[in-house]
Amino acid sequence: MLSAEVSLYPQKTSNASQIINNSIESLKQYNLQFNVGPISTKLQGSEEEIWAGLKSLFDQAKNQSEVNMVVTLSNSAN
Repeated sequence: MLSAEVSLYPQKTSNASQIINNSIESLKQYNLQFNVGPISTKLQGSEEEIWAGLKSLFDQAKNQSEVNMVVTLSNSAN
């Protein structure tokens, strides 16, 4: 089981919120628990699902804008 905290920062756009929301929607195709916060989204799931979800988030955002993504990963139970 892994957990990740991820933040997306779309660049050079006036639609940052929409880009982030579209990217978060892409997580629904994976077997992940996720909690959207004001600055970041926390993910929890298997290693394969976390990596696939992170790739999906980034791919969805990069197709709409230049984007920076910051991720913190943990394999601890907390």
